[in-house]
Amino acid sequence: MTLAARLAAAQGRHSAPETVTPAPLAAPAAPAAPQPAAAAPAPRTATVAAPTDALARLKDRVVKALFERMGGRMNDPSLSEEQLRVIVLGELDEVVDEEKVPLSAEERQRLTATLADDVLGFGPLQRLLEDPTVTEIMCNGPEMVYVEQGGKLLRTGARFTSEEHLRRVIDRIVSRVGRRIDESSPLVDARLADGSRVNAIIPPLAFSGSTLTIRKFSKDPFGVDDLIGFGTLSPEMAELLHACVEARLNIIVSGGTGTGKTTLLNVLSSFIPDDERIVTIEDAVELQLQQDHVVRLESRPPNIEGKGAVTIRDLVRNSLRMRPDRIVVGECRGGESLDMLQAMNTGHDGSLSTVHANSPRDAIARLETLVLMAGMDLPLRAIREQIASAVDVVVQLTRLRDGTRRVTHVTEVQGMEGETVTLQDAFLFDYSAGVDAAGRFLGKPVPTGVRPRFTDRFAELGIALSPRVFGVAEAPRRGWS
Repeated sequence: MTLAARLAAAQGRHSAPETVTPAPLAAPAAPAAPQPAAAAPAPRTATVAAPTDALARLKDRVVKALFERMGGRMNDPSLSEEQLRVIVLGELDEVVDEEKVPLSAEERQRLTATLADDVLGFGPLQRLLEDPTVTEIMCNGPEMVYVEQGGKLLRTGARFTSEEHLRRVIDRIVSRVGRRIDESSPLVDARLADGSRVNAIIPPLAFSGSTLTIRKFSKDPFGVDDLIGFGTLSPEMAELLHACVEARLNIIVSGGTGTGKTTLLNVLSSFIPDDERIVTIEDAVELQLQQDHVVRLESRPPNIEGKGAVTIRDLVRNSLRMRPDRIVVGECRGGESLDMLQAMNTGHDGSLSTVHANSPRDAIARLETLVLMAGMDLPLRAIREQIASAVDVVVQLTRLRDGTRRVTHVTEVQGMEGETVTLQDAFLFDYSAGVDAAGRFLGKPVPTGVRPRFTDRFAELGIALSPRVFGVAEAPRRGWS
């Protein structure tokens, strides 16, 4: 007998299955048997629903009793996660004992672990968060939970017991990073302890129920060899980008939502020498830099009174007084773009950032728009000259229809011709190779054969590039092949 059936039996509802069971056995004995057989499914449906309801009610009772017993200890900052978990498990055992439910040792242990996840963890999402094949989790209300696996969206069987259950999980996530979410501030960006990005939005803005989106990050950050293995980069492209970072060129990573901009920014940051001071600036800390000399800054939303906000732009300005060798901005999405460009133009070479755009040309146009959002009444030509002078390379990421993420352009920003910022592609993705039987793209990034002007800077700094980077075959000189 299952755990749900035991609960139903304990509540005195085990008689229903016994009256239904003989009906099919009597069917062969008489011609009139089809009539009772047709009526049988109705009681069966009821008996299936009952144990589930009984289990849900038991969980609700135990959780309520637990919160009453724990009181203020649930939010005691002096208790570590491990200490709190030990206390909660002890209290859970006592609460389950008081319920006097007939459970085997294994069922009791499983029930206690599930309830502990509900109280201390993330409920039905805990299993998905622990699954390394799941890269994104999307909750559209309490009953619809989707995941991204292998670049494809799939609906799961996970669900929350109610809207309140989902809200408790959201509150638990955002409170751990000092954020809040309520009717006066119904949307929030936050992060999990492992750096995974979290966005939540609740009614009245979310009409169909609270919506939670979690973009997971690998516990072991992807390196350049991983991206080459995935087909995101080619070895030649990796060698060129390594040289660009080493030569302190300013790089903008461009792409749409979910294309892997942050992952690529992490990889590019790994090329920065260990003896340089790096300042990272983000809305929610996501970058996982491996160097020791890193200062991580995070913006802050306004408090409940609408005061105390610290924006990305404030942090960019402040970072200029922190003696940075490199400034890494997680994403330019507003007036901070002007301050970032000015920093790039005033001695902070080698800075990195990302921007949302669909092509290198769109990235330049979007930077123009973002600079205008700073509120300065600057002529368009002055903005374009600033961009052309500050940005050296645009790396374009695209999520293809097979779910893979590929670098489709590595583009040099050459300067101005008249009123136009001139661009020159060094690498382009080869779409002409077609797709295989599984629908996966067979193409890869290929060099255009044009040698970028910034390679003259490599020669001045003594940075050697193998000729194969620009399409001439030669044995590899770096570690990628």
